[in-house]
Amino acid sequence: MSTTQTPQRTAAPAGFSADSSAATLGLTVLRVVLGATFLLHGWQKVTEWTIAGTQASFAQMGVPAAELAAPAVAVLELVGGLLLVLGLGTRVVAVLLALTMLGALVLVHLPAGFFAADGGVELVLLLAAAAALFALAGAGRWSLDHLIAAKRRSAARA
Repeated sequence: MSTTQTPQRTAAPAGFSADSSAATLGLTVLRVVLGATFLLHGWQKVTEWTIAGTQASFAQMGVPAAELAAPAVAVLELVGGLLLVLGLGTRVVAVLLALTMLGALVLVHLPAGFFAADGGVELVLLLAAAAALFALAGAGRWSLDHLIAAKRRSAARA
């Protein structure tokens, strides 16, 4: 007889399994809202402020290489936001967006404190953390990433 005992597993409370429909819905809602937020910020930089205006704003805020950073950030937010909404290329896009927000946090928002109303880190920190979640966890079941992976697994089995 073995003296080692198998640890007892405790069931997760109803609705709290990582594979549950509630978790899937929660990930999907957060991914779509985060993606739409980035998409709209990118759209604003391209259409309302214009790339030239965004470059000037970045330069005034002290962002290094503002003439390159502004269009890169605008396109990343616009296209990356759309890709997040769709759940396509999620991990890569989320890493890039999280790093962009951390850059904004350090370069622009940190001296203003915490609250967004004062120009602080509140919003960019939240956006970075949410993007980091998707970089680590992926898009979830209700995404194009999941659909593509499932089709690849099916094709590999055939």
